[in-house]
Amino acid sequence: MARPIKRMCAEAGVVKELQRRSRSATIGVRDRERADIILLRLEGLGVEAVAEGLKTTAKRVSLWSGRFEKSGLDGLADKPGRGRKASISAAQVARVVTEATRPPKGRRRWSIRSMSRHAGISASSVQRIWSKNDLKPHRVKTFKLSNDPKFEEKFWDVIGLYLNPPAKALVLCCDEKSQCQALERTQLGLPLAPKRPPTMTHDYVRHGTVTLFAALSQLTGRLITRTEASHTHVEWLRFIKQIDRETPRDLDLHLIADNYATHKHPKVRAWLARHPRFTMHFTPTSSSWLNLVERFFADLTGDVIRAGSFTSVNELVRDINAYLAERNADPKPYVWRAEGAAILAKIERARAALGQAAAA
Repeated sequence: MARPIKRMCAEAGVVKELQRRSRSATIGVRDRERADIILLRLEGLGVEAVAEGLKTTAKRVSLWSGRFEKSGLDGLADKPGRGRKASISAAQVARVVTEATRPPKGRRRWSIRSMSRHAGISASSVQRIWSKNDLKPHRVKTFKLSNDPKFEEKFWDVIGLYLNPPAKALVLCCDEKSQCQALERTQLGLPLAPKRPPTMTHDYVRHGTVTLFAALSQLTGRLITRTEASHTHVEWLRFIKQIDRETPRDLDLHLIADNYATHKHPKVRAWLARHPRFTMHFTPTSSSWLNLVERFFADLTGDVIRAGSFTSVNELVRDINAYLAERNADPKPYVWRAEGAAILAKIERARAALGQAAAA
């Protein structure tokens, strides 16, 4: 007489979890197989039938069935200590992590290969450890903390214009992009192709520079611009007079600018005093990142200037003007999304880190 099949049972929540594991595309193959074994056993199939259906061994089916009966879902997990033993010791991992910030004498940073030789492990292991701990010695970000004694006052003044602009007024982010160089590459570059980035020669011929003055409307993204040969207070004054001509007379104008001396020249101040619809808002020192027009300058540099080759300043100005005309035909504003309190908290953390580095 055949031996009766031992019936297994489980709660509905356990069955639902087993079904989730069986259908999951991200779970491990072994975990999915164990879930399938138990689900078939719960349906009343015997050990041999389950082994045949899943193309595994009866011993394996019996093992996981017994562990499930004894410990439930916890019984389907691997026991501690199983699996391949780590080939890199904890001391080596700690060394790769802690010494990443202490480069060898005569060098400013570790490379993956130099750290590999230093720690006595493979370069791929160093890369994996650094990636896991979010360490990137090869990357450097430029940043400078402002020492402006009125930093927070100016900070909230500018942020307030972005988040809650005044009624019947225009908020214009103004600055000049000086030293736009008309560089002519000595040879034609190769265009972008599969498996090959675009190329340009490392050497060039200089044909002069131009300064671009720009006022970006915070609300619409539209630009008022002017190109000049230099960027003294004379050219700045010509530019704000142009702003005066090209904006509706019934609107007040709030200009956001940095602390460049030309923006505060006595002649500029005198002109502004005679035109009360202008109100200047100066960003804190070393805080040009608060001015949205800087984001436009970054786009202009990447889209036109850096990758271009120009035989004259006039050719550079022509390409800049064409880019500006296309942008103004379909303007898109830069939207300030960062929370002011979060920015200040980040700056405070940077100050604390800088203080610790100075003390070390």
